[in-house]
Amino acid sequence: MIDVGGKPVSARRAVAEARLRMSDAAVRAVAEGTLPKGDAAAVARVAGIMAAKRTPELVALCHPLPIDAVAVDVTVDVQLGEVRILASVGTAARTGVEMEALTAASVAALNIYDLVKSVDRDVSIALRLVEKTKAPQAE
Repeated sequence: MIDVGGKPVSARRAVAEARLRMSDAAVRAVAEGTLPKGDAAAVARVAGIMAAKRTPELVALCHPLPIDAVAVDVTVDVQLGEVRILASVGTAARTGVEMEALTAASVAALNIYDLVKSVDRDVSIALRLVEKTKAPQAE
């Protein structure tokens, strides 16, 4: 791991996005909460939050950070055939939380995939970092 001990503590925030493209039947089932395995949005939110907190166990050389906030929002666009996950993570630390945000969004997406795969086997997932910010920490 990189030595970040000499860096100042800063308020940091990162936002990551995952988008799942799927069939009309699958996206309707997600929107209506009628998937055989349950409510995909609720499962994705919880899974994403859990994943953000466990990022150092999953990503090699990732610093364990004191996470102050995690939000995972799931929106369904039936017209586009898409589920959008926005994961936001905040901390006051010496290094950023983009890996935590990306992990939260990706694991949330994987959980939705797991719930919809019985309806649609051709789901695609796209993942990206949307925002990364740092502000000096007031002392």
